[in-house]
Amino acid sequence: MPGGVDSPVRAFRAVGGDPPFVTHAKGAYLWDADGNRYLDMFGSWGPMILGHAFPAAVEAVQAAAAKSASFGASHAGEADLAELVRRCFPSVERLRFVSSGTEACMSAIRLARGYTGRKFVIKFEGCYHGHADALLVKAGSGVATFGIPGSAGVPEETAMHTLALPYNDLDAVRAAFAGHPGEIACVIVEPVVGNAGTLIPAAGFLEGLRVLTHEHGALLIFDEVMTGFRLALGGAQERYGIKPDLTTLGKIVGGGLPCGAFGGRTEIMGALAPLGPVYQAGTLSGNPLAMVAGIATVGYLIEHAAEVYPQLERTTAAMADGVAAIAREAGVTLTTNRVGSMFTWFFTGETVVDFASAATSDTAAFARFHRAMLEAGVWLPPSQYEAAFVGTMHGAAEVELLLGAAKTALKIE
Repeated sequence: MPGGVDSPVRAFRAVGGDPPFVTHAKGAYLWDADGNRYLDMFGSWGPMILGHAFPAAVEAVQAAAAKSASFGASHAGEADLAELVRRCFPSVERLRFVSSGTEACMSAIRLARGYTGRKFVIKFEGCYHGHADALLVKAGSGVATFGIPGSAGVPEETAMHTLALPYNDLDAVRAAFAGHPGEIACVIVEPVVGNAGTLIPAAGFLEGLRVLTHEHGALLIFDEVMTGFRLALGGAQERYGIKPDLTTLGKIVGGGLPCGAFGGRTEIMGALAPLGPVYQAGTLSGNPLAMVAGIATVGYLIEHAAEVYPQLERTTAAMADGVAAIAREAGVTLTTNRVGSMFTWFFTGETVVDFASAATSDTAAFARFHRAMLEAGVWLPPSQYEAAFVGTMHGAAEVELLLGAAKTALKIE
């Protein structure tokens, strides 16, 4: 495997040291091949909102696997999970399941172009929408971590129709629409960014995107692969009261199994084959194992939303704000961004509102902090430019463990 990994950030090149190899996980913890236990603060990059090996999901997957891991044909589980998604996301009138968040975003972009008959796409610097060619322009996640402006292997002819603008800058969006009248198919955005570290939408930013796209006949796509079911039962669009034209989902929707979804207004989704001219397909789409894991997870969140989301807010605030207070006491400069149960400690004194301000972070200081925390039994995302995630299995003991580790780690020179 190139770099010894199947996904670049796992290599620990941004933070140094050798990445642990995981043998198993349960609740809020990971165990490595040497028998070490770690408090998990990235949760498989977001989906483990109910903790690892959530019993209802495990039981459902075991039962489904006995009936076959894949049908390549329609089954009731797809409809059952679709109904749950629609209960949480009223903007999603029709949807289609796929196998990953990358596939969901790629498909949504193609659909937006096919529906509008336009070529240009607006995205925002530091937002990562998967590794499809057209979206690897000033992207976040590993692209930001390793300082890569885009990606080799992406033809200029593909990237030329992607307009990458600063997040939280409505004037830049207005200028882009003015410069390409009648040519912009869609605006795609992580409503709360998780792939440049956590970036919070400024007051009026998301509302402005909704107004501008409507005025110019473009579609607004919310990439809720990370934020869906996490910031609220109905994701960021519920939290901020915005109704996008299309939504992409992943992570939690499949209960941690390979799964994604995209959906939106009926007339837009009607452009997909076999009803319309936009082609999209996948043998493993709606995979029965992912469907039952998603039903168990999303079903639990729906039933227990009144307890789950306030608990996540309290626990995450205690962790994020607690470490920020320790840093102040230790004389360490940190900026903390948090929305719901996702957050980032940026090693900078700047107010972090976009990728440019996130990039002022002292990544060497973050790397030292990461290594010290790992040594103390806390596994943070191995990049300054990735959000941390908290789940329901994080409780008072986990808060105490995290804060104790931080008191030691933040004294490192």
